[in-house]
Amino acid sequence: MSRVCQLTGKKPITGNNVSHSNRKTKRRFVPNIQKKRFFIPETKEWVTLKISTSAIRNINKLGIHAYLTDLKRKGIDVGVKL
Repeated sequence: MSRVCQLTGKKPITGNNVSHSNRKTKRRFVPNIQKKRFFIPETKEWVTLKISTSAIRNINKLGIHAYLTDLKRKGIDVGVKL
């Protein structure tokens, strides 16, 4: 499963583990990606998305249809028909 959010585009980034002696070794920071189903009442269909938890919070706040139309207005293609 790829670790990329379909709505926000969050993906893994790299950084360093820093020990007490200040040695640095490479590590990955992966986003918290969840697979979630949403019902869009305007189109009366279910949509399954792999999204970050911050996107889930935004959807809970704004609503799925409003969030997707806002992304479409910004020019981000989600792959969901509205």
